[in-house]
Formats: sequence, structure tokens, C-alpha cells
Amino acid sequence: MRRLGTALAALLLAGAGLAALAGSSASAGTAGGAGVTTKAVTVAAARTRGCTHSWSSRPKISTDTDYAPLMHIRTGSHACFDRMVFDIGDLPGNPVGYRVAYVDELHQDGSGAVVPVSGGAVLEVRVAAPSHDPENGEVTYEGRAGAPLPGVDLSGYRTFRDVRYGGSFEGETQIGVGVPARLPFRVFQMGNHVVLDVAHQPRRLH
Repeated sequence: MRRLGTALAALLLAGAGLAALAGSSASAGTAGGAGVTTKAVTVAAARTRGCTHSWSSRPKISTDTDYAPLMHIRTGSHACFDRMVFDIGDLPGNPVGYRVAYVDELHQDGSGAVVPVSGGAVLEVRVAAPSHDPENGEVTYEGRAGAPLPGVDLSGYRTFRDVRYGGSFEGETQIGVGVPARLPFRVFQMGNHVVLDVAHQPRRLH
């Protein structure tokens, strides 16, 4: 990934298995996202009272590594955070690179055009997983620039307000995530899944 910088400290790994990455209250698209409509099941607000974390709102960056096609993007609502999972094709052996950071506006790669994203703050997500197979050019994820992600319904989510597809350019897929404010978040990779968790509330430690 050409624009990804030096790696930050090692990121936290989730305890859940791969099958539960998006969580029990999930919205998931197929590889192409066609014909799929899913809905989030909200988690009881009372469960958030005990939420603690040490996440921050600073950028999260992985080093340059391998490229693999993006297959689909799923979301899930948890008691303390909302989750987005990028499902990536077979990797040669190394994880893919990524960069996730808050931006004032989402500017589409290549054109520089502003992609409107609803919410009080915008997280720009770049993953070294193009929306096509690098080997043969076949489209693997049918996102449309400026449009919501195919097959993802954010109804009932506490943190995710909007998600827009920026594009796929020079080996990266770009996504804009609208949230209420610059809330703490974490990013980690498990196998061929890159996971973004955004907290429902600001940092609380007790």
C-alpha cells in the first residue's frame, strides 16, 4: 500500500472466533452485495453502563504488506461498540496494510472529489484490498462511489450513522464511516479479516 506509513504499536486481538467477528447483532453483505438486505438488532442500553476501554481516537496504521481482493464488508452492533469487518481473499502469508483516521471530509482517491458522509465526524478507512482480483481484474466487491455499502443496513446502530464507498484506487479500497463524534476506536486483523471497532461513548476507565 503506497501511502501507508510506519506501523503503530501492536493492536489488540479480539477473543471471539472468526465466525463471530461481526457479532450476534449483525448486518452482512455477500461478496457482491446483490439482493441482500440485513438489519441490526439493537443491544439493550443498560449493558453499556459497564463499558470500559483504553482505545483512542488517534490514527491506526499498519505497515505495507500483501494485497488481496476485498470480498465483502459486514457490520455488527455490540454492547459497547459498533463493528465493521472487511473480509479479504486468500493472503499469500502476510497481513494487508491499512490506515484508519478521522478526517474533516472524505476526498475520493484519484479525483479528489468530496464524498458526503452523514454524522458529526468521519472516519476514513483505507485497506490494501482492492475491490477486484489483482490477478485477473474480476470485480469482487461491487461498491459504487459515493453510495452506501451494498447489503449493509445501519438501522438501530448507536455509533455507525452512515457508511459510504469512496472507491478502489491503486490497490486500496476507501470507505467513509460517519459517527456522532470523534469517538475512540481500534483496528486489528485476524486471519483474512480486518476489523474496525468504534466505541459507543468516549473513553471511560474505572
